[in-house]
Amino acid sequence: MSHTLGVRQAQKQKTRQALLDAALELLEEQSLSSLGLREVTRAVGVAPTAFYRHFRSTADLGVALVEEALNSLHPMIRTMVSTTGDGEERIARAVGLIAGHVRAYPAHVRFIARERHGGVQPVREAIRAQLDRFAEEVKAGLAGDPVSAGWHDDDLAMLAGLYVDQMLSTASLFLESLDAPEEERARVARVAARRLRLVGIGRHHWLD
Repeated sequence: MSHTLGVRQAQKQKTRQALLDAALELLEEQSLSSLGLREVTRAVGVAPTAFYRHFRSTADLGVALVEEALNSLHPMIRTMVSTTGDGEERIARAVGLIAGHVRAYPAHVRFIARERHGGVQPVREAIRAQLDRFAEEVKAGLAGDPVSAGWHDDDLAMLAGLYVDQMLSTASLFLESLDAPEEERARVARVAARRLRLVGIGRHHWLD
């Protein structure tokens, strides 16, 4: 009996993931607000009623996509805040991590960039909540850096938000240049590094 339940559960999870994958692919060409559940189920090859065994609505599916997309981003956030300082080596490493993430998960980056300010409120709220969590992690990392000695908690939160926003902005730029010539991708990397350098300079002089 338990074996049968295990097989059913595995099949259910497989169908759920197939719906998420199909939706993500369809969303490369449209926004979530225009996505119909029949489009998704047709792409997977299941009846529309099967959709409701996994999600209450396309908004619910969108929230699940937010979790999947930003979970893929989470290890990169941890790596970026695991070292301190604003030196050239760290900046280059951060930019390289972002570029690598975009190459590995372009559909995830595109979905978050489009839906962060999109028309589906639960999805916007889910993205904001996840990004706030990332900012809290960055803030905790910054608080342990000697450069942050004497900083007010609100200022650390503001700086963490700047870093998270810059990370997303850089990811969007790399996404737009995925199929561009190498010199264009190099230009994007240089711009991203200069922006991070500017934030770092401001950080070092914030308490002046």
